[in-house]
Amino acid sequence: MDIKKLQTLVVDALEDVKGQDITVFDTVHLTSLFDRIAVVSGTSNRQTKALAASVRDKVKAAGGDVIGIEGEDTGEWVLVDLGDMIVHIMQPAIRQYYRLEEIWGDKPVKLGAAKRKGTVEAAEAAEVKPKSKHLASTQEAPEVKPVNERKPAAKKAAAAKTTAAAKKAPAKKAASKAVGKVVKVAATKTEEAAVKALKALPPKRAAAVKAPKAPADAVPVKKVIKRVAKKDAE
Repeated sequence: MDIKKLQTLVVDALEDVKGQDITVFDTVHLTSLFDRIAVVSGTSNRQTKALAASVRDKVKAAGGDVIGIEGEDTGEWVLVDLGDMIVHIMQPAIRQYYRLEEIWGDKPVKLGAAKRKGTVEAAEAAEVKPKSKHLASTQEAPEVKPVNERKPAAKKAAAAKTTAAAKKAPAKKAASKAVGKVVKVAATKTEEAAVKALKALPPKRAAAVKAPKAPADAVPVKKVIKRVAKKDAE
């Protein structure tokens, strides 16, 4: 059996029983006894035995050879010998103690977990799922192209005039408000003192002060007094 097909069968069998921390290493450059080594963790004796049984059954069903299984009596460390590939199924404490990755882990093999050929997950991923009509987070939004609206020249000129008139209107309103206001100028101190002095004078004197004086170059008006002669009594 091809080594790539064998390692795919082993990894699938381990995933079927929920094996943890599955790692595969290429050992061709280290030994001539086998080409691949796989290390996986099982949380209990029952799971390690189930993982070993899953690997054995799947390889046999595909026409592969299973040379032997060791460690099923305790379940702490079960080894499945497939000839070109050795599978170590270990409980976490045993795996951490022996650290097989440090011995055989020079060239790890990358595993495309959900995209490997021959797995159920790969078949489901290969199916083309119809896209929903509703816009979801996984659906690409349609590309929006900008629309250039071209206005006629007359409409553009009218719009420009309207905008200019709207800008000038506030200035005119402000000017009209400024013209309509009455500004009061406060009286000077000299004027206030003259008003107080005028109020303090007697009425006649105040009237004389208020009366306007004739200008210096004015011509005096002559008063003509007519005397009427009384007729003698006849």
